[in-house]
Parts: sequence; C-alpha cells; structure tokens
Amino acid sequence: MESRKLTSADLDTIRGIEGFPDATDEDIIALASAPFYTPCPNPFIGEFISEYGTKYIEENDDYDCEPFTSDVSEGKYDPIYKLHPYHTKVPHKAIMKYILHYTKPGDLVFDGFCGTGQTGVAAALCGSDDGVLRAELMAQMKGAEWGERRAIISDLAPAATFIAHNYCSPISDMSKFSVYAEEVLKQCKSECSWMYETNHDGSGFIKQKGFINYTIWSDVFICPHCGKELVFWDVAVDYDAGKVREKFKCDSCGSLLKKSDCARAKVREFDDGLQEICEFSKQVPVRINYSVGTKRFEKRPDEDDLETMRKIADFKIPYKYPTDALPVGYNTEQPKNSHGLTHVHHFYTKRNLIALSCFYDKISMAEPMGFALTKIAGHITKQYRLTYMNGCWGAGGGPMSGTLYIPSLVKELNMLSFIEEAIKTQYKRQYKKGTVCVTTQSTTDMGQIPNNSIDYIFTDPPFGQNLMYSELNYIWESWLKVKTNNVSEAIMNDSQGKGLLEYQGLMTKCFSEYYRILKPGRWMTVEFHNSKNAVWNAIQESLLRAGFIIADIRTLDKKHNSFKQVVSSVTIKQDLIISAYKPRESLKEDMLSKAGSEDTAWAFVREHLSKLPVVVQKNEMIEVISERQSFLLWDRMVAYHIMQGIPVPIDATDFYKGLDEHFLKRDDMYFLADQVNEYDTARIKSEVENIQFSLFVTNEKTAIAWLYQQLSDSYGGPKTYAEIQPSFMQEVKAVDKYEDMPELQTILEENFLQDEKGRWYIPDITKEGDVAKLREKNLLKEFEGYMASKGKLKLFRSEAIRFGFSKLWKEKNYRAIVDLADRLPEATVQEDPNILMYYDISLSRV
Repeated sequence: MESRKLTSADLDTIRGIEGFPDATDEDIIALASAPFYTPCPNPFIGEFISEYGTKYIEENDDYDCEPFTSDVSEGKYDPIYKLHPYHTKVPHKAIMKYILHYTKPGDLVFDGFCGTGQTGVAAALCGSDDGVLRAELMAQMKGAEWGERRAIISDLAPAATFIAHNYCSPISDMSKFSVYAEEVLKQCKSECSWMYETNHDGSGFIKQKGFINYTIWSDVFICPHCGKELVFWDVAVDYDAGKVREKFKCDSCGSLLKKSDCARAKVREFDDGLQEICEFSKQVPVRINYSVGTKRFEKRPDEDDLETMRKIADFKIPYKYPTDALPVGYNTEQPKNSHGLTHVHHFYTKRNLIALSCFYDKISMAEPMGFALTKIAGHITKQYRLTYMNGCWGAGGGPMSGTLYIPSLVKELNMLSFIEEAIKTQYKRQYKKGTVCVTTQSTTDMGQIPNNSIDYIFTDPPFGQNLMYSELNYIWESWLKVKTNNVSEAIMNDSQGKGLLEYQGLMTKCFSEYYRILKPGRWMTVEFHNSKNAVWNAIQESLLRAGFIIADIRTLDKKHNSFKQVVSSVTIKQDLIISAYKPRESLKEDMLSKAGSEDTAWAFVREHLSKLPVVVQKNEMIEVISERQSFLLWDRMVAYHIMQGIPVPIDATDFYKGLDEHFLKRDDMYFLADQVNEYDTARIKSEVENIQFSLFVTNEKTAIAWLYQQLSDSYGGPKTYAEIQPSFMQEVKAVDKYEDMPELQTILEENFLQDEKGRWYIPDITKEGDVAKLREKNLLKEFEGYMASKGKLKLFRSEAIRFGFSKLWKEKNYRAIVDLADRLPEATVQEDPNILMYYDISLSRV
C-alpha cells in the first residue's frame, strides 16, 4: 500500500463509526499518516486486509493449536518498552510469545485496545533480523516459525493510537533526523535557558552560573487559629529524617495541626491564555537543586532566583499552547477543587509551559518530534511528586499512577533537560518496521473489518473502573488537538453514567466484534487485571454471550513471572491470562439441527476437549488441567447451550455418567481417543506425582471440589471425618458474605459415600447417580423454601439457587428466575457467574 493523503471525502465515509474523535477535519488530517495510521476510523483497513490477509474456507482449514500455557517474562526494562510512558502496557516480548505460538508468518493479528501498540511491535519483531532476540525466543518456543506477522491495531483514544503509530514506525533516516533534532534543540536552548539558570556562590569572588535540575514547590496553608500562612515544607517536613509529619505545629502560634485542619492559601493571577483572572491554591518555591559542571548543589531560592521567577510570571508567551478546559470526570475533580487547575495549561509551571510551547512551536506533531513531545507533556507537570529515597530528597518521584493528582510538594523538573532527553530517546527507534495498520475508533464497531478475516487476537481491555483513560489522556490529546469520544468508552464511571451493567454491555459488544472478525477455530488471548469478582464475572459472561468458549485461565504471578492455573471462579487477586476460542461454524449448525438431542452435549464436549492442552508440565511435573474435569466440562456445556439459545439436553447426573461412556478418563480428566496416548506417554515418563493445585474454598461448590481433590487417589484416597476436618477448616478462611455454608458433615453426606471403616470416598459411577439424586432432592427442598418466603434473602445456599435456576430454566419459567434474583443481594448475582448467566438471559426474555 502506497502513502496517500487523508481527505475530508475519506472522513465522510467513516464519520458514522462509533468512536469518531472530537476534532476538526483539519486537525485529524494534519496528524494522519495514511493509509497506515489515521487518528480516526481508518477508511483503508479493507484495502490492508485485501493485500495482506487470507480468506477463510472451512473445508480447507487445517489449523490446530492448543492454548498457550508456558510462563511469560515481563521484560519491562527493554529499551523499546521504555520509549514512551502510558498508563498500562504489556511488554512486546511477552506478546511475541503468544503470536509465535498461535500464528504463522504472514498471519493477521488484531488488538482492539492497543494502548501503545505493543501488539503491532510484537508482530513486526517476530520477523526481526536481531539474531540474539530470535535465538532467545525460539529456544523457548518449540515448533514456532520465525517471520513477520501483519497487524491491525485500534484504540478509542487518539493519544493511544498516536503513540502506537510512532512505536510501530521506527525512524527510517536517522542521520537526517539527527541534523533536524539538533537544530530544534539548539533553538529551544537559545530561547529558554535563561529560565533555568541560578547563581552559585563558590569559594572565589566571582559568582558562577548553575543549571537548575529541579525546584521544589510547596503548598501554603492557613492556620485555623491565628490566620497566619504556613509553608507546608517548612512546618511539616523533617528534612534530616526524610519524613513528612502527619501532624505539625504552626510556626506562629504553636497549634498542633493536620492538613485537613487548614484551608489553602489562595492567589489570584491574570491568565494570558484565557485572558481572565484565575484563582489558584498558593504554592511557593522552597528549594533548588542545581548543577555546576558535574557537581550537584542545593539551596533555598535567593533574591536573584525570585526575581527570575517574577520575570517568568510577567513573560508573555509568544507560542501557541493548549488552553482546553478540563472535562467533568472522576480524576479531574481533585486538581480542580484542591488547586484550582481548571485548564490543561494550568498543569505546568509557567517556566515549563514556556519551554514546552517553544518546542511545540518548532515541530510538527505528525513527525517523530511529536512522539518526543508527548513523552514529556503528560509526565513533566505539577503532578510530579517529591519523594525521599536512598537518603536524598528529590530522588525518584513521579506522578501518581492512574490519576491527575496534584501533591502538596511538587518537584518541578527542568523541562528543557527533558526535551533534550526525549529527543535523544528517538535514536533508540532503530528496530524492524512492521506492516501495521492503526485505526482510532471504538471496538464496539469495527465495521471496516470483514467477517472471519483475523488469525489471532491479543487484547488487554480496560477493566471496570481501574483507569479512566479518556480523562488521563486529556492532557496529551489537547496537544494533539484530537480528543477521545468517550460515549462508547468501556469503563465504569459515575461522571459518564456508566455502572457495571453498562460496562458489561459495552464489553459484550466489543467481544461480539472480536468474535465476528476472528476466523473460526482461532484463539483470542485476554489479559485481565481487576480484583473485583463482579467485574471478572461480567467479563466471563461478555465472552460467553459473544460466542467465545473459555479454554484456559491462568494467573500471572508478576513477582515470579509465572502462571498458575485458575481452578476457581472466585477470589481473583492477580492478573489473569484468559485463552478463548471461536468454535467452528459447523458446530453451532450441527447443534441447532439436533437441538433437544443429547448429541448436542457430546458434540460440544468433543469440540472443547479438542481445543484443550493435553499435557502441561512445569518443572518436570504434570499439572491437572481443570478444564478437563467433569465439573468444568458441565459448566462450559450448559453455558454454551444457554448462550446460543439451545435447550440443555441432559441433567448433571446423566452428563457425568455419559462422560465415562463417551471419553477416556485419566487422573480425573477426560480425553479424546487421539489425545490419551500423548498423556499416557508423558505420565509414564514423569517420575513424580502431579502438582497439587489449590482451590479457594469460599462457598459450597468450591468446598465440594476441594473434597473431591482430597479424596482422590492422588491425595491418598478415602479419609475419615477426623482426617478431613482440620485441613478443611484451614481452607475455609473467607466464606462468601451471604453463603449459608453447610456443615462439613452435611456436604459429605450429600456428595460422598462411607465405607465400613467410616472413611469417606468418591462414589463409583454405578452409585454416583443415587447420591446425585439425593443431593438434588435436598437442594430442591431448600430452593422451594426460598421461593415460598418473602422479602430479601439474607442467607442461603448458593448451590440450591443454582440448581433451582437450572430447573426453572428447563421449565422456561424466566419470570420466576428474575423475581427470585431480584430478592438476592446484588453482590451475589454479580459475583456468581452461573446465577448471573441465568438472570441476565431470563431478564431479556420476560
């Protein structure tokens, strides 16, 4: 594809796509680098796919791949990773491993929440000429093929896609760039160096000039008792101890105070940018760190420094800079209310605003220098906190991640130095340029991409209310002159009127688009990071509603850079790596044609087992694959039928019996006939026992699963109540708030059998049906009691609710499901994936 100019006529063809940004046509066109990057929905994606994609034909498709289960290192200190800051980033080397595993050279990769574009970088570097990188990765990725993959990457945020485009576009002519960069830097220093000079009183009679590294600014408060101004640095900082006191004395009247006791001192200043008088919370300079040659010094600002600051305050800025008003938002209230920062330019000290706007005046944002500007524009602001590290005030620091928070002690860095550093960073952009198409739009509407055209998806979406991207990107986007259209931003944000249900609805639309464009039988990897179970369940349901089948979930242990399999749907405390696949189109057609027949259950299980890993080994030990166990196969089968509108053709008792009739069983896991030899061979070669996998016992369901584990042959087989009870009590540490957890004796009686020695054991297949029927009878009795009661349910057995809902579902009594769900605590409905599934689908049918 040849370079071309984006036109207003091109924009007319894509204005109706969700996520079209807030900007003029002129500003969008000025920033674009068509056809490979547009800061709006990219009208050239269709051409890109026609040239670089391959058509899907199911009859000719021989793709076969298990989910990726190997450990992945973070690699956050890679020079490429550190080129530009962003709120969240997945290292490109980590993504490369997924791409190498799931795809072949030339395949088309997609990421609809691309952030800084690391998926695009990873796709390109899979074909890098770097021999060290290739050797490192190929040693870990057995059977993978080295070679470039093509990528389409998208994000709702223009700031993200601008950064992503630059990440994916290394500088082609570094010598030409170097000459231009040096000239720009020379001009900036010529016009702005005077603001960063300070006098140094050396040992001689001649004053030397020092160059300021940073200046500490302190909030000023008013004593509520005597009305005197208090410089926070002077009264609260224990300089020698490196601490900020929570309580401090007024240096005028001696009253013992906290910050919350005091009002902020205010100043009124004329704002040249707004041409009006504005009121700000007062901050004053209290310390200057500067260099003379290679030596560093510190001092209190002297009269010459204060005079320079007065000159800066009176300076009329001759350059353009953004003066956009901050939007109403979750993150914008603190800087507005606490410090009076109501507009973008207020986030900079006057000195740094002059230097940054001087740089802005001399460059085009559409060139590599624009990437240098955004590197510092969102970072070197009044958000930069002063910290004490390694015995030194001013070491470290930085903005508080994921916020626009303004601290009481601000470290004003030398903007001129950071402009120079940002320019030098560009010299590291000398890696392989890929074939990457970048678009700016909502993932809820990817209409330019045809059905079944993408070979693999890697994505790291926003999760709940973790980060408010449109607010956090606002400063960047004000310099770009292209802003996020946040109508379809998939977050939970009171300012936008979006709660959990709205978030889930948007994520369902996003995953539905992922499902539509992904080729059948192919994989999507989703990185999830949110500790709230309700958000996790919303994500699971969104995936299922879209049509995806989850095949593997692992926690990412960032401390040890390793994965652990998730065998419980609750208590999510770490990052998760979710592997989900799009089933073959013929599967749904076959199941619809046989709806009501038991065959649909086994057709699903066969498809699902074919997608699961056969053997997972860590440290020469074999892991139990929970997705191959009966209880998860049952859950997946039921969920798929319900989400696809197909009747569930079999009850749990017959399903568990049928598993043994249709499939081969090893170590409480089920395999297809052509898989079991591989597992048996690995099992014979393994000289150690299987890894014990942990279960979080938080409710009755996980308690039963834990008991099945403990009573299995791998854990010593049958046990007495006295042998089980101490370990059980250790595991039951945090029962769900509303869970009416039965006693251990009751759980054992309802689910297991006792031998003549009083030991509890797992029923064999011929007796298990009777046990299941007895258990179901007891659960139904409990459930009928809930149905007959009135008012909110405060304590209940969630297993009885699940069983009752499944019975009502078979009877198509959707109204009863909704009515009882409305009597449950909201947290129970949102945090239990099975209850949530029945409720949500029933709600749409009443």
